[in-house]
Amino acid sequence: MVIIITVLLAAAVLTVLAIAMAWILGWANFTFHVEVDEKVSRICGVLPGANCGGCGYVGCVDYAEALVAGGVEANLCGPGAAACVSQIAEILGVDAVQSFPYRAVIHCAAGYADRLGRTEYRGERTCVAANLIAGVQGCTYGCLGMGDCSRACKYGAIEIVDGLARIDYDACIGCKVCAAVCPRSIISMVPFKQERMLVVQCSNLDRGPEVKKVCNLGCIGCTACTKQAEVVEMDGFLPVIDYTAYESVEELDAALGKCPRATLAYVGMPTEEDIEAVKDEELPETVRADFKTTVDDTEWRG
Repeated sequence: MVIIITVLLAAAVLTVLAIAMAWILGWANFTFHVEVDEKVSRICGVLPGANCGGCGYVGCVDYAEALVAGGVEANLCGPGAAACVSQIAEILGVDAVQSFPYRAVIHCAAGYADRLGRTEYRGERTCVAANLIAGVQGCTYGCLGMGDCSRACKYGAIEIVDGLARIDYDACIGCKVCAAVCPRSIISMVPFKQERMLVVQCSNLDRGPEVKKVCNLGCIGCTACTKQAEVVEMDGFLPVIDYTAYESVEELDAALGKCPRATLAYVGMPTEEDIEAVKDEELPETVRADFKTTVDDTEWRG
């Protein structure tokens, strides 16, 4: 009998506590409720929800709130692209500004065989660590190939092939994370106005003779490309492309044809002609970054 009374008393106490807590939570929800702007909710429904931070805000909700508050461009969402911009503009009641998806570009084309003056590196297998060591490779501007960008990419859009970061443009959403982690800042975001974009695959700021000493592919500053295309201009000894004026494919092709090195190249989705040209070639084995520390190669004695 005592046991039954004890159980019933415990059940009654728990029931009273449950009712009390439910009332307290209901009161708190009513008292501290914060009204959410209907436009913010609608914009959040339009945004992809990737929370990648590529727009410059912590997440999609923060970006939506900034849009409603005003003074922020509606075309900052890389994953959402043009369709997202038009829907946001409609919700806000403003004119949609033409938007292009931004994708990552590696400003280096040299694999291991084309890098001159390389020395064996036995330190921490990260670009950040290797960048602190002088003489890791002759070119102090080129890709280190340790895979910091690949590990940072949440979408599997970057692989390290022959010591060089390569972008998978089917997977890249333009979140800018890879550009942020690269210690040499050789990754930039380019507006893809077309499926294939001409880019500068070099970051070396030195004169031509110095570039030739450290790389077989680097830009030698000959300026031949600038004479063929107005959108290509020299910044010191390195060409840069003005993507705001990027339109004519003919002059871009002409600039590419005049480049004596591998400085200019098209990246992005291949054309049918590109696919046909390499259909019989055997694909190389993918090389992935081998992350390890100096401890892994240490010979212990004693």
